Amino acid sequence: MVPHPPLIVAEVGKGAERQVQTTIDSYRRVAQEIAALKPQTIIVTSPHSIMYSDYFHISPGSGAEGSFARFGAGQVSFREEYDEELVRAICGETQSAGVRAGTDGEKDASLDHGTMVPLYFVRQFYTDYKLVRMGLSGQSYKEHYRLGQCIQRAVAKTGRNVVLVASGDLSHKLAEDGPYGFAQEGLEYDRRIMDVMGKAEFGRLFDFSEGFCDKAAECGHRSFIIMAGALDGTAVRAECLSHEGTTGVGYGICFYKPAGRDEGRCFLAGYESEERDKLESIRGGEDIYVQLARRTVELYTREASVPRVDSGKALFPDGTELALPEEMLSRRAGTFVSLHLDGQLRGCIGTIGATEPCVAAEIIHNAVSACSRDPRFNRVREGELSSMIYSVDVLGPVESISSREQLDVKRYGVICSKDSRRGLLLPNLDGVDDVDQQIEIACRKGGISPSEKPELSRFEVVRHH
Repeated sequence: MVPHPPLIVAEVGKGAERQVQTTIDSYRRVAQEIAALKPQTIIVTSPHSIMYSDYFHISPGSGAEGSFARFGAGQVSFREEYDEELVRAICGETQSAGVRAGTDGEKDASLDHGTMVPLYFVRQFYTDYKLVRMGLSGQSYKEHYRLGQCIQRAVAKTGRNVVLVASGDLSHKLAEDGPYGFAQEGLEYDRRIMDVMGKAEFGRLFDFSEGFCDKAAECGHRSFIIMAGALDGTAVRAECLSHEGTTGVGYGICFYKPAGRDEGRCFLAGYESEERDKLESIRGGEDIYVQLARRTVELYTREASVPRVDSGKALFPDGTELALPEEMLSRRAGTFVSLHLDGQLRGCIGTIGATEPCVAAEIIHNAVSACSRDPRFNRVREGELSSMIYSVDVLGPVESISSREQLDVKRYGVICSKDSRRGLLLPNLDGVDDVDQQIEIACRKGGISPSEKPELSRFEVVRHH
């Protein structure tokens, strides 16, 4: 586990690197440990390699070049040879496991600084290796761990002697005078992650919520999870070498040596077991609004069919039915159906005002749209249904307001309008903490610049979980 600030490259820092001398000394120690292992291949997982929301990119071809020219040190250059056999083996494992990864979609073949900074130190002591470089993705923590498991199996099948370098800085918000400012979550992230990684308690990596990590502005968490997956079921000897945050960005260095099998360290299996228990509890607490949304999504995903509302019930093709309360049959209102998978939004579509004869029909219509027509996501797959979590918002009347002072992010949703453009954001969303942020997101969704002074409206919702 290493950081990647170009500052610590002497030719870039030009003396400024001495403010993080402890990190440099630890880096050299790690590089010497790697040299002593004489690996045939070094795998680097880098946040600054090519990144997609739904796909892990593994660099293709025979090799790549790069330099620190963009940081004013073009004389520090690299020409790395890729381990094509191991890349093929990893791709084979990901395909078998259903992990969305491969060598497609390369936009820029040149080496990124998240890869070059670690290699800068390694090359001071050892050069007889091949490289595998892969990026992170917007997929869930679970998928990053599963990628690590695929790496482990591929390495075992090829018999390679491999070192995996998880490249990633910690929080970028440790100081008011730092390049990214300060957030309390930054200090908390660095404290927690160094405790987790220093003890190699990798199962706790799943406990860091997406919203918390976003506020901390870290860039290495998913990289560390891939490494954890590559060490799945493996006892390790862990050593924490250093942590610094003097530049306003956290730099942590730890290393791990495998020490045989340990079935008690299969962290994904444990996490998924906890998830199943949690989901069972959630399913048991669903009200009729959420039951209707869930069963509609499941039916449409499996059979491309929808329930019909008749005689006070939602009727399904298999003969089952849901008795609906009068409020869902006699009332008309806009609704939003939201889908979450592995702690991440998986789809959300809704209507501001009623478009169907009743709330029940509105929910059915928007549930189908949420699972199949949200332009931000691919259609929901049948294999995802067992882990999906649902919520339904029923909107109250929309009222125009004259100023942002009449908004409250916890109580009111907002609609921003300009000409024919309109963007909406629901209230009480994770990660949306103030009115300015709420308006900015709603404007962005509607293609409106905040400088255009959009008209504002607000509404309340009843949220069903």
